[in-house]
This record gives sequence, structure tokens and C-alpha cells, in this order.
Amino acid sequence: MPIICEFFGIKIYMYWKDHFPEHFHAEYAEFKAQIGIKDAVVIDGELPAKQLKLVLAWCEIHRDEILKNWNSAMKNGKISKIDPLR
Repeated sequence: MPIICEFFGIKIYMYWKDHFPEHFHAEYAEFKAQIGIKDAVVIDGELPAKQLKLVLAWCEIHRDEILKNWNSAMKNGKISKIDPLR
């Protein structure tokens, strides 16, 4: 599962040809969550509140790029890096 972004100890991953709905995976320490791209909500798992806020903000800022990655991953397996929060 390729890392598409890393910031503040949080790793963002995306699988090739993953299941719907459109989502990405976020990890922080021992915490893991699947985040819906279109509505920026937790689909499964959990993150600490502070890290979750950062991940959801990143999702809002980069939604178009994340969806582009999702669509590309589903079609041909190509996934690009996305800028982190700073």
C-alpha cells in the first residue's frame, strides 16, 4: 500500500483497486482509520482527535487530488504523492 502523504507523524495510504466508497487510509502510531474522500468522514477505525482534525483538514484541502488518485488507482494502479499539511 503506497504512502501518498506524510505529515506530523501521520501516514496517508491508498490501495490499488480498493473497495468503494472512495477512501484513503490514515495511520498514526497504533491507530488506523479509513476516511471517506467525498465527505471527509471516518468510515472505519479511529485516530486521536488532534490527528483526526489534521487528516480531515488535509482531505478538505486536497480533495480533488485525492479523488484523482483514487480514480487513477482504480483504472491503472498509478498513485501520486500529495503535498502534506505544513
